[in-house]
Amino acid sequence: MTSEAVPRRRELLRDFLRARRARVRPEDVGIPATGRRRTPGLRREELAVLAGVGVSWYTWLEQGRDITVSDEVLDAIARVLMLSEPERIHLYLLAGLNPPTPECAPVTAVTPEVQQLIDAWDGRPAVLRDRYWNVLRFNDTARMVFGYGDGEHNCLLTYFTNPRYRAMEELWAANAPAIVAAYRASAGICPGDTDFRRVVDNLRLMSPEFTELWERQEVGVPEQAVNALRHPDVGELFFDATTLTVADHPEWQLVLYNPRPGTATGERLERLHRGRVASPA
Repeated sequence: MTSEAVPRRRELLRDFLRARRARVRPEDVGIPATGRRRTPGLRREELAVLAGVGVSWYTWLEQGRDITVSDEVLDAIARVLMLSEPERIHLYLLAGLNPPTPECAPVTAVTPEVQQLIDAWDGRPAVLRDRYWNVLRFNDTARMVFGYGDGEHNCLLTYFTNPRYRAMEELWAANAPAIVAAYRASAGICPGDTDFRRVVDNLRLMSPEFTELWERQEVGVPEQAVNALRHPDVGELFFDATTLTVADHPEWQLVLYNPRPGTATGERLERLHRGRVASPA
């Protein structure tokens, strides 16, 4: 962090804490309201007592002084101030600490707005997956391209076991390490979650290639990559795959596939769609 950024961060911390403190009414935290107050919200000494920290220390924190701050203290202050999860993360960043590990949110139903976005990616594959890379939704083109049926699907298992991917051995092998590294990063967000372990254990039984890559302990993020497979009806398909995080559901990732220019993939997708329309019901 640059020397100019540190004072600015402390100024932002000061303003944020003052504003959030003014928002909390004494009765919200069990303090009887007695008499008139010159300023709204909690007093500094009241917040300090409720958070279990010294009044002088909290005053220095709110003044943006260079003091040592711990996760436990910030969590206590966040609790008293009744901060939302985004506000709590913001507090950590302004205090110069790594943001807290996000809570592993429970599974929720796919919203109509996200479903509409998936369907609107017309003529190209679109897949919505959860934190375990289980497929939540996909459009008709993804069904045809990847051979998805009505059962459950997992993007990691599909990549290592689907014959359509494995038929493109050179590109498959080139992309596999990055895919495994990205899944390890996803699994690290909720290290005690048994569903991540279940996906890994199942795939280790099916794929020695996955086992070898998993044991490398490499960590990455979903990359812009060429996604290639051989479709039994139209032949080789090449896509530029882009992974997007859904803002209000950060545990969801939307993977959009664009035909790679110069590969005739667009034309082959059109043939695939024409063949589907021409097939008898």
